[in-house]
Amino acid sequence: MRNKIPLLILLFNFSNFFGQTPEAVLKDHPQILVNLAEPLKSLSPTPCFAERDKNTDENFKKQPLSFPNDKPKRGKKNRIKRGHKRHATSEKIANNSPHDSFIINSTHEPPKREFRGVWVATVANIDWPSKGNLNTELQKQELVQLLDEHQKSGINAIMLQIRPAADAFYGKSRELWSRYLTGTQGKAPSPYYDPLAFAIKEAHERGMELHAWFNPYRATFDLIDANTNEKHITKQKPDWFFTYDGKKLFNPGIPEVQSYIIDVIMDVVRNYDIDGVHFDDYFYPYPKETYPQKSLFLVDENTYKKYNSHFDSIEDWRRHNVDTLIQRLSDSIHTAKKYIKFGISPFGIWRNISQDPNGSESNGFDGYSRLYADARKWAQMGWIDYINPQIYFPFYYKAAPYEKLVDWWSKNAFNRHLYIGLAAYRAAEKRGGWLDPQQIPNQIRYLRNNPNVTGSVFFSSKSLIKNLAGLNTALRDDFYKYPALTPTMPWLDNIPPNPPQSLQVELDVKEGVPVLKWAPPSKAIDNELAYGYVIYRFNDDATVNTNTPKNILKISFESAQTSFIDTTALPNHRYHYTVTALDRMKNESTVSNVVSIKISRGK
Repeated sequence: MRNKIPLLILLFNFSNFFGQTPEAVLKDHPQILVNLAEPLKSLSPTPCFAERDKNTDENFKKQPLSFPNDKPKRGKKNRIKRGHKRHATSEKIANNSPHDSFIINSTHEPPKREFRGVWVATVANIDWPSKGNLNTELQKQELVQLLDEHQKSGINAIMLQIRPAADAFYGKSRELWSRYLTGTQGKAPSPYYDPLAFAIKEAHERGMELHAWFNPYRATFDLIDANTNEKHITKQKPDWFFTYDGKKLFNPGIPEVQSYIIDVIMDVVRNYDIDGVHFDDYFYPYPKETYPQKSLFLVDENTYKKYNSHFDSIEDWRRHNVDTLIQRLSDSIHTAKKYIKFGISPFGIWRNISQDPNGSESNGFDGYSRLYADARKWAQMGWIDYINPQIYFPFYYKAAPYEKLVDWWSKNAFNRHLYIGLAAYRAAEKRGGWLDPQQIPNQIRYLRNNPNVTGSVFFSSKSLIKNLAGLNTALRDDFYKYPALTPTMPWLDNIPPNPPQSLQVELDVKEGVPVLKWAPPSKAIDNELAYGYVIYRFNDDATVNTNTPKNILKISFESAQTSFIDTTALPNHRYHYTVTALDRMKNESTVSNVVSIKISRGK
């Protein structure tokens, strides 16, 4: 239903929002007059996961939660206010900010070092594969196409969900094949292949890291017996689990459960060439009372009585259980392979300032007391290498304002990497701050202005590829138009490799393009060889400066690649080239020698 609103009243409201006279608003923002000429649509809440199956808890959980003191009011006036008050212009966001106003800088060149990730969810076939019964060839085709699209968008890290529900998207596992891969739990892909090994190979060939995404505690996605194989861990060890909200979950308080989960993850660490181990925000389950349904309670009192030794409250004991898993797993990962990164993506609010003086200026659901996830502690103790909070809210959202949460996490990452989780799936919502197609672009600009934020991750792959609100186009044409290396982690490795040797360039006479060749570097002082290379090209009148990403031709994770054909070189141009080496942690060497060539004619 549409509502007719007098133009002058709306114009007065907009003048209050922008802090200008009505005349100045029309002068600076003429598009408002055009927009208000049409009847406004009701801005009552709409489902934020229309493009996905709402029966999946990945989707259900990520719907906006009903926060105290933030329930939308139903009157016309309130709907109009909700629709424009939080709207943000593409360059300036005024009022209610941490300062009187702040300018979001959109003119800076994209950084050379930035984590640019995307979640690829496999549970319920959200992102990949599209169905649970595709044959091997179709699965591979879909994954290659997905990776190709993200490569075009400048993505340099894939968070691939490989254990959605105590099952496996990989062959070297003590758990059963996932039904989301083959349609039947325990059934191997046919013809046989190892999806994780394939994904790692394809990602690395595109200069992307692959982080193996595990759900540690979720064991089933429903209680339908036919969906669970008799050999599944829930049937082999039924005492390890409790049932909550229609699912079976590992009981984190049982010591054998902690050891089992660590063993499952360490199978992947030891057997696959992954770049990272990744958890999302699922620890103890999202409480049922968060949703508009009957309240449920966790059934773990007997476990608490049996295993608790010194905690006065069951809440502190639950947090200790999760802490113990994180600490033990961190030690195990870094002992086995020091270069594997361990990162966690918690809910966007740790604690509210009303609950804890160290909390954020927010008034919403918090991970600390509701999920028993003390994410701030994990960073403070150095157990994780990066923290990736899911700040799936617009600027000035009352319960969870984006800008306040980014600022808070930037002060509470404790010298670990901070990547912001961004809600690509919400980009085209027709309500609140999401009405502005510049909402997420402005969020990227804002986080880039904070030196303590070193990247972002988008949920999820399908929404990004769909180009909701033009977000994918914005990445390709602006934010990620140049390649980027992932940030270094000096606490894991701060020794760069030696530079490549004896760079040469010659013209392929037949094709009319330059061909580069070089010799691999000698071992560095930590006894490491090159893991990959970065190839740079400079125009004849340019200074050789490898600090800027616009001169990067290719980032390679293939140590055996010691040649490169520049198919983008133009006729009648003179170019200078240099190459650097990368180690596994993406530390970069100094440059090789510089070589030059003139392309005198076309092909």
